[in-house]
Amino acid sequence: MILERFVVGRLQANCYVVGDEDTREVIIVDPGDNGEAIVREVRSRDYRPVAVFVTHAHLDHSGAAHEVLEGFPDAEFWMHQDDYDAIDPQKANASSWYGHPITVPRQPDRPLQHGEILHAGSLEFTALHTPGHTVGSICLVGPGLVFTGDVLFQGSIGRSDFPGGDAQTLIRSIRDHLLTLPDDTMVLPGHNADTTIGTERTQNPFLTRTRALLGFD
Repeated sequence: MILERFVVGRLQANCYVVGDEDTREVIIVDPGDNGEAIVREVRSRDYRPVAVFVTHAHLDHSGAAHEVLEGFPDAEFWMHQDDYDAIDPQKANASSWYGHPITVPRQPDRPLQHGEILHAGSLEFTALHTPGHTVGSICLVGPGLVFTGDVLFQGSIGRSDFPGGDAQTLIRSIRDHLLTLPDDTMVLPGHNADTTIGTERTQNPFLTRTRALLGFD
């Protein structure tokens, strides 16, 4: 399986490329910035993007989707419709916190729903709607791994104080849809290092000491 990570933008977000080694078909996950560089790297490896997948609307994850889709016009655009609608209102503040203006990508070709099955070559992926960080956050489960965006991190969870966030909803999403995955599932988050479901189940303080840290069980 192809699996690469590129750290992009001033907010140091993880952009991933995952796909089938035989067909070279790949999914580009969370192209948040440095769109031209992402396109250049993907082309240099002779990958064939079938989709650009965005976990949620925040610009450090969606900000270069337009440029990458322009670079690979045959690729589909995948994200949740609710979060797509949240990209445009962020444009006005893009330069101040993101570093430069952004172009909003086209409407999703596949507005993802929970449980939707997706493919890159022979690899199968499942979309999991995991609101709480944003209303339309989507995680993507593949063979032995899950891309969690800003829902679950190594030793932490996503913020819930942004518009559309809710701490109880976030914890419920993690418990219902992520902690039900096998313990050896690799967690590939939107920032910082990878981890595993088993490690987070037993060691993540926001999951083991939820009441003490967040005020609820």
